[in-house]
Amino acid sequence: MTEWNKHTAEAREWFESLRDRICAEFEAIEREAGSDASFEYKQWDRETEDGTDGGGGTQGLMKGKVFEKVGVNVSTVSGAFSEKFADQVNGASAEHPEFTATGISLVAHMRNPHVPNVHMNTRFLTTQAAWFGGGADLNPALPYEEDTERFHARLRAACSAHNPTYYDRFRKWADDYFYIPHRGVHRGVGGIFYDHLECDDDPSFDRNFAFTKDVGEAFLDIYPKLVRGRMEQEWTDAEKLQQLEWRGRYAEFNLVYDRGTLFGLKTGGNIDAILMSLPPEAVWS
Repeated sequence: MTEWNKHTAEAREWFESLRDRICAEFEAIEREAGSDASFEYKQWDRETEDGTDGGGGTQGLMKGKVFEKVGVNVSTVSGAFSEKFADQVNGASAEHPEFTATGISLVAHMRNPHVPNVHMNTRFLTTQAAWFGGGADLNPALPYEEDTERFHARLRAACSAHNPTYYDRFRKWADDYFYIPHRGVHRGVGGIFYDHLECDDDPSFDRNFAFTKDVGEAFLDIYPKLVRGRMEQEWTDAEKLQQLEWRGRYAEFNLVYDRGTLFGLKTGGNIDAILMSLPPEAVWS
């Protein structure tokens, strides 16, 4: 049987290094806009029900001239699922509720409604099984076809380097997942979403980890380019209102349907970090 502790530590180190590079790039964009905004970091610890150490994480939050609110969180937690929740998680059960989870999660809400919002996360989990999941999706209030095409092209390239079926499968998965049934609309213009890239041994871990790292690199490559291309664009009051109304839809999805939000709440995660995905301002009209 594979010992997964060393792999969890390896994945954690990567996620934290990706966080550092993303935050540095976002701060560089703020400097280009004449802002001195920087990320503020808050560490949190998780205590299990029996009082033992359950890991924790670091919440990174910046509010600036370009990024109205952006959160970049990393966490590594462990413990046991509740008996009721365990049966809903891959590889877990009431008899074997133990788990570990490490990952990075990012949501950016932009001040300029022409600059697309974005979500990205990648993670590695172990129960009686072990797997990678994650993805990235673009969420513009005012969509531009050329931005959508550039974003998808970069993700397509990352997928194609590993498996010719990945992009089409994971794009459809994103389209199906990031959908708001009660509104009959998608949350954004899509991207990729994947889960349960199973790791049965060291070689499969290496393959799936390499792909997950390339997803992170693809995001770090393309998203800052999209921001820089739109951040000086002027906007109208009507366009700002459209952005605020769109944010309301985004909040509805994250509070009602998002599995990551549910997982964090069910496993005793940090509430501020879990709900950092909510926009700083929204309207319902």
